[in-house]
Amino acid sequence: MYGSGTNRIVLGIDPGSRCTGYGLVRESSGALELVSTGTIRTSARDDLSRRLADIFQGICALILEYAPAEAAVEEVFNAKNSNSALKLGQARGAAIVACAHNRTPVFSYEPTLIKKSLVGAGRAGKDQVAFMVARMLGCRSSSPAWSRDASDALAVAITHLNQRRAAKLGGLK
Repeated sequence: MYGSGTNRIVLGIDPGSRCTGYGLVRESSGALELVSTGTIRTSARDDLSRRLADIFQGICALILEYAPAEAAVEEVFNAKNSNSALKLGQARGAAIVACAHNRTPVFSYEPTLIKKSLVGAGRAGKDQVAFMVARMLGCRSSSPAWSRDASDALAVAITHLNQRRAAKLGGLK
């Protein structure tokens, strides 16, 4: 699925069982452009199966609307407790299955790689990442749709595009 990168849209996903951030970034001749960003919010009153279905349906709707060439998902980090990590992993799985269901290739990135790719330090804070995402996309991070989850999803998409560019320059594809 590696093409010239001309006018390529990537869907970035920051999974969460209550709030899944998404960000769509277009790369055209090396320039990045914000296409859309936001969150898929689920109700804490719903059982987990309903929330996972909402995430699945939300990601499917985004793929149908924007037709991204690829998707990039943040890997699960060590959560404060095992129950939180399990729910996060299940939300991530719902997002990945939505991509697979729509034949959108999925790539995964560790949070430290994402931070290092954008800020230069693997332990950078969320504010630093949001600042760099906004600068790279030439927009403000203060809009109503720009939550931390959405910013993290945009960071995943940008990281994927950076990794693709680096692999292409290195002759890997």
